Amino acid sequence: MTQTTGRFFDELARMMTNAAGMAEGLRAETETVVRAQAERLLRELDVVQREEFEAVRDMAAKARAENERLEKRLAELEATLAGQRAPSARSKPARPRAASAKPGSAKPKRAGPSG
Repeated sequence: MTQTTGRFFDELARMMTNAAGMAEGLRAETETVVRAQAERLLRELDVVQREEFEAVRDMAAKARAENERLEKRLAELEATLAGQRAPSARSKPARPRAASAKPGSAKPKRAGPSG
């Protein structure tokens, strides 16, 4: 009878080992299916991947820094240009600009004493 009991427990242990292996396989298969469904759903929703997002974020940061650098450079150039214009504007008196003549609005010549 001890031989029968040992055999019974051996069979039971083998069944439990097989069941544990099947459960592990089922877990892996379920994980694969769920992952595939999640990826399909994200593709359909047109969600960007993390790598793409980080690349665009880095590009935006570089563009922002370049924009700030160019704004500073533009301000410096405008200040330089304003400094060059200021003395010349003071040395020459401002002359009013001549109004542009419109077609058909030419002034008629006035007749003088000769004529």
